[in-house]
Amino acid sequence: MAGEETDARRASGAPRCRGDFAALVLAGRRGPSDALADEREVSHRALLPVAGVPMLLRVLRALQTSPSVGDIRLSIDSPEALEGVPELAKELEEGRLALHQSLNSPSRSVAHALGESSTLPMLVTTADHALLTPEIVEHFAAAARDSDADALVGVVARSVLKAAYPDSPRTYVPLRGEAWSGANLFAFRTPRARRAAEFWVRAERHRKRPWRLLGAVGPSAAARFALGRLDLDGACQQLSRACGCRVRALPLPFPEAAIDVDHAADVELATRILETRERSEDPTGS
Repeated sequence: MAGEETDARRASGAPRCRGDFAALVLAGRRGPSDALADEREVSHRALLPVAGVPMLLRVLRALQTSPSVGDIRLSIDSPEALEGVPELAKELEEGRLALHQSLNSPSRSVAHALGESSTLPMLVTTADHALLTPEIVEHFAAAARDSDADALVGVVARSVLKAAYPDSPRTYVPLRGEAWSGANLFAFRTPRARRAAEFWVRAERHRKRPWRLLGAVGPSAAARFALGRLDLDGACQQLSRACGCRVRALPLPFPEAAIDVDHAADVELATRILETRERSEDPTGS
């Protein structure tokens, strides 16, 4: 019966299921223009090549190589843009990817995708996560799998990132004991986790301004932050109360997990990292 079901899925063009986590990749445009995409003459930042490969393709390869990941959905506003990348077009044609019509912000796209899908748990990442690797995905998935939280967010400590890439500019939330940067990795484990996505719809506009973001969480969080008394666990407790579900942060030991591609300098840094990584993986040393 299991073999017949798999054959039926392939015949119907449905994405094949391997791991226990579905995945959603956010690849839509965030507005009418994107300075980086416009500068590099691509319709979507997701399609911008880094070290010769479109970022979206790098993200999908990392997810497809990760044993924990099963069905993958790609959230994009203009699916026809994918036709210019033969490998992506083939993935869609052969049913290895499903499409989701993205909305006008990442948080709205996630909330909508969770609302129309019963596939949980779900990992969410972004198409500009050019340095994502199967190792990062598996580490995050394993920690999420063992957690009792409804929703989880990957973070990287400033000390971890600065030790490896001291000149990489990131946005940090300075908490007691450590400052933290987001890693563009999220896990939604239970139906209650949709509340976290709905909260982020309301708070997303403050994501680059820690003061205002904590104000959206609540006055107690903002006050403790101002007094230097709010640590990562405390921030998650406050966020859990604001969302109405259990939210946990997962610190990641990979500095590259915090490096997404927002600016030209990020393209240059990611290119250097990828070229170094790929040379080290080349058995010929070429």
